[in-house]
Amino acid sequence: MNQLPPGQPPNQGPSTGAIRRRQSLKLTHVVKNPEDDEIDQRPLDWRLITRLFTYALPHRRLALWLSVMVVLRSLQLPLMGAVLSWVISGPITRGDWEMTKWGTIGFLALALFTVITVHFRQRLALEFGEAIVHDLRNAVFIHLHRLTLGYFTRTKLGRIIGRVTGDVESVRSGVQDVLFVSTVQIGQMLVSAALMIWYDWLLFLVVLALAPVLWGVNKYFRVRMSSASRDVQESYSRVTATLAESVNGIRVTQGFVRHDVNAELFRTLILDHARNNMNVARTSAVFVPLLDFNSQFFIAALLLLGGWQALSGDISIAVIIAFFYQAGLFFGPIGVIGGQYSQALAAMAGAERVFRLLDTKPDWEDGPEVRVLPPISGQVEFRNLSFAYESERTVLHNLSFTVQPGQTIALVGHTGCGKSTVINLIAKFWL
Repeated sequence: MNQLPPGQPPNQGPSTGAIRRRQSLKLTHVVKNPEDDEIDQRPLDWRLITRLFTYALPHRRLALWLSVMVVLRSLQLPLMGAVLSWVISGPITRGDWEMTKWGTIGFLALALFTVITVHFRQRLALEFGEAIVHDLRNAVFIHLHRLTLGYFTRTKLGRIIGRVTGDVESVRSGVQDVLFVSTVQIGQMLVSAALMIWYDWLLFLVVLALAPVLWGVNKYFRVRMSSASRDVQESYSRVTATLAESVNGIRVTQGFVRHDVNAELFRTLILDHARNNMNVARTSAVFVPLLDFNSQFFIAALLLLGGWQALSGDISIAVIIAFFYQAGLFFGPIGVIGGQYSQALAAMAGAERVFRLLDTKPDWEDGPEVRVLPPISGQVEFRNLSFAYESERTVLHNLSFTVQPGQTIALVGHTGCGKSTVINLIAKFWL
């Protein structure tokens, strides 16, 4: 009779050492197919942009009205600041109550017109983006039906679905958000810059000197935030996929006593996801205060220089107020444009993958000499047929048989011997 090792009670399952060895197992490497790695972002490519907007040609009228709304939206906020400056420096300074009242009414009317413009700008942008996405998805769907079965054999189903869903959605974001939002923000910056130069060109030099600093800080942290956010999404996907597989395969897990191994693997995935989230939090915690500090530094520089000019009698207090208002409108779009730029790069990657699918040629096409098939008798005949999906792996070898009209035959064989291949060849799905 075998004796138990000292200190181990009977009928207690595997030893503690075995459990520790099992818990020490970790997932250290996952082999990936290089073709599965898809770049999330691509540089701006005018060839892709030009081709994308060929889908906008049937919607020229909608694009024209949207362009009008974009131009109006670019002018409105800076003009509201100009009206506010005029009311302060003119009627209020002179003590003219009547003109102050009319100036206030004009300012409120302009604000109401701004709200209406924002509504129609967003509405028309959504309609324009949806129209282009509708035509693009329709083109992809039609093209998929023209491809031969070889493409669907070589390409994973998830990748094809991803073209119609995720990639097209990235294109939608680029069309209806990035393009028009960036245009509005850039136009707002240009109008604000022109007004600041008109108010005081010396103060504008301070603004112009600080703008590249803010842009550089924003670009640096936007890249880090974009990379960190992608890491969070990928790690979250791994966590949810592992959880789903563990729940569905709970019987297998219990049957092979893999509780500790699976728990350790899941714990590793959770720790990795937590680290990615902490990386996003740290980056944001540095970026936001640093951006705010730069803005406050800019305000301090303007106060110093503007205050010196006001005390010297070179400019009025109303001009300083108007200048500060326009400076805020000038710097505000920098962060927005930085975020839109990241979306634009993602839209470029999505457009590239969609157009790559649309440019995929079928493995074979009917020649120009084809003619309509005349009535056939229904006889099927194979003569010494050999066929291979891949050149180094032949599926059928010198197959010959004849089926007469009205005759019924049965193709019998193990899985993978070529039964479905024969049917596909009869239907001319393969050549």
